[in-house]
Amino acid sequence: MGKFLKLLRVEQWVKNFFVFTPLFFSGNVTHVDLMLKSIFAFLVFSLTASSIYVLNDYSDIESDKKHPEKCKRPLASGAISKTTAKIIFVLLILSVVLLVFFGGDYFHKNFTKFSIIIASYFFMNIAYTFKLKHVAIIDVCIIALGFVLRVLVGGYATGIVVSQWAILLTFVLALVLAIGKRRGELINAEISGKTRKALDGYNVQFADIALSISVTLAIVCYLMFTLTPEVQEKFGVRVFYTVLFVVFAFLRYLQQTLVYNKTESPTKIVYKDRYIQVTILIWLIAFLLLIYLKK
Repeated sequence: MGKFLKLLRVEQWVKNFFVFTPLFFSGNVTHVDLMLKSIFAFLVFSLTASSIYVLNDYSDIESDKKHPEKCKRPLASGAISKTTAKIIFVLLILSVVLLVFFGGDYFHKNFTKFSIIIASYFFMNIAYTFKLKHVAIIDVCIIALGFVLRVLVGGYATGIVVSQWAILLTFVLALVLAIGKRRGELINAEISGKTRKALDGYNVQFADIALSISVTLAIVCYLMFTLTPEVQEKFGVRVFYTVLFVVFAFLRYLQQTLVYNKTESPTKIVYKDRYIQVTILIWLIAFLLLIYLKK
């Protein structure tokens, strides 16, 4: 079972928690019906993302065999056969189609928009897998756009309007993670002496500058988000102080990236870095307190 979960990259589903951000920031986390809709959207998006991971691993078998870590992936290592991977891919697609089809009545007027976002994510990532991941800058922008689609899916599933600041914040935050991942890959390439086409158009100096710009934009966007009238009306003026947690989390991320070179896989930070885990937990508690205190 472990090798199949690894093929589906279930540990990467943590990224799909962005689906819950519209519900969380709207102050409706205790609304049962909206929570169920968000969970449904999370499941559909996660299965769609897993189908892309399977396709990506299938197309990269030969290159992954030469990578010091990716060679351990189920397909590259031979733990799962190509035929089995094809069957799993088809089953995932069928599962998504059935869930979306039978969930149509659940979403009512937003069903079409929800379906379009899921389909857009799927086909965008097919293009990314076979071509666009080798095009510098466009590749990281597509990764960032994928996070925006996660937020929009959560918004359409619940009927909650996503603000422009929230969309922009999501994009630049994801851009930080994507550029940090590329920088980690560049460092590993320098150490091993092996590079790959996806890194063409990048070097460490460019990654450092792009990362600094993206972090600055992310902090500014979050700051502006907390200062918008609708957000302060929902959570109160004290929501502004949550910026402190965001600044600390980004500084810690930059430290891990620029000092320790540990961010080839950004999701590993969420699972391993205690400082960022505690900061995220305090940030979440702060928002929950603001929601209940406001009410």
